[in-house]
Amino acid sequence: MLPKKKTALLIIDMINNFKFENGTVLAERANDIAQPIYQLKKEMKKGELPIVYINDHYDLWQANYEKIAQKCTNSLSQPIIDLLYPENDDYFLIKPKHSAFYGTALNTLLYSLGVQTLIITGIAGNICVLFTANDAYMREYSLIVPSDCITSNDIKDNEYALTMMKNVLKASVTPSLQLNLNNM
Repeated sequence: MLPKKKTALLIIDMINNFKFENGTVLAERANDIAQPIYQLKKEMKKGELPIVYINDHYDLWQANYEKIAQKCTNSLSQPIIDLLYPENDDYFLIKPKHSAFYGTALNTLLYSLGVQTLIITGIAGNICVLFTANDAYMREYSLIVPSDCITSNDIKDNEYALTMMKNVLKASVTPSLQLNLNNM
């Protein structure tokens, strides 16, 4: 069991235009993980725990989720953005590179919220999620990675990323339905 208010949900790059090589494949897989992420978000809201979106900036360089969502919305992204659209009490940061910590205020925000444990979700599991988990581990956060809440272009790469997070970064890797969020 985790102390109340010490856990935050990170949602990485789910507001996405999927306009890149293998973007269609990743959009299909992101659509599959959107519902479990949404369920986690709902449970976190019930417990009044922080939800932090960390997203690519799409050359806007503004931490404005409305503008980024508008720029990213297309036939591939619309269902995901509609389901996971940030709410006014969610935190929203933009990132310049793969890790959610690199060049952002994430660590300062988490410190000010008293967060010690991160539930990391989003895309791509083998890049942005893995790099974020690595940086979180180096900052001594406890990690939870719901296996049904991250995905990558390649299933083998995603499985390898989950294995690395579990074995190297000491993350708890489990399906989201097995998480006990009532005591976080």
